[in-house]
Amino acid sequence: MSDYETVHDEEGSYVKVYDCKRFVLNNIRGYLPLKICHFVMNLHTLPRTFYLSRHGQSEYNVLGKIGGDSGLSKAGLEYARRLADYARDVITVKTNTLANDYNGTTTEKEITNEDIPARLWTSTLRRTKETAQFIKHPSITHPGNKQTDDQDEVRDWVQLRPLPRRNLDELYAGTCDGMTYKEIEQVYPEEFARRQSDKLSYRYPRGESYMDVILRLEPLAHEMERTREPILMIGHQGILRILYAYFMGLSRDEAPYVSIPLNTVIKLEPHAYGCKEERICLMNKKEMLNDGQDEPVTSMPRLVVDKGENYAQDDPVMNAPSC
Repeated sequence: MSDYETVHDEEGSYVKVYDCKRFVLNNIRGYLPLKICHFVMNLHTLPRTFYLSRHGQSEYNVLGKIGGDSGLSKAGLEYARRLADYARDVITVKTNTLANDYNGTTTEKEITNEDIPARLWTSTLRRTKETAQFIKHPSITHPGNKQTDDQDEVRDWVQLRPLPRRNLDELYAGTCDGMTYKEIEQVYPEEFARRQSDKLSYRYPRGESYMDVILRLEPLAHEMERTREPILMIGHQGILRILYAYFMGLSRDEAPYVSIPLNTVIKLEPHAYGCKEERICLMNKKEMLNDGQDEPVTSMPRLVVDKGENYAQDDPVMNAPSC
């Protein structure tokens, strides 16, 4: 028996995919089948890399407040400079190692660096834009590749051209926006207790819940699946938790507790059987002042994964919460 059997129109609804380039749809009706088709049509089999980073430490972080639209602190500006250096030296560069073989013996290695096109996404809030302000945007000539780009002509590309996206804005805290957790507990004790008991579904008064954020991130996740260039995303803790959980295959219940520390770039490389992760700390905790933002214990990250960090999973500085 062959591995694949021909599907005929009379057998009902189906989607045929040819090399992730050509799609044949038959008798697709209804909300969920259409959503599945849209998702499948955004997939491709090429390797890709995502770099997730929270904004640098903000003035609200220092004061222990959530939400708002404050600028960066001095420590946040320093992280922005270091992130720009990382983007220039790592994200936009591909290193090729060539081994010279003489008579069956490798005698030397030649390392060459090649500029590769990359994208930059931020939220529309001030602190993410300020974190991206030192990133350079040189123009490069990118030779197309028929196998990977569906085109083979030479293209002009502006490196890391900033693209503000409202989808990446932080979870909105509604009437609690601009308050500290201690103030919320004192002024809205019932709301505080509800959030402690069900962080995933809890919605701030006149604000959002993590479930709401999942819905508005769905189109963004589809675009990430479709994009082939490396993407540097400068966002917020609540938002990056959802995207991280999506690519790492975590459940919705785990997502609100994922550790997304400050001053750290999380490199994700999805592949056929999972997602490879690497965390790069660009600024040590000792180089910062305490941000004063102590999230309630039950709301702190509880997913304990040894990634080689030099700080505790519940560290109030590196895991400075937003919402």
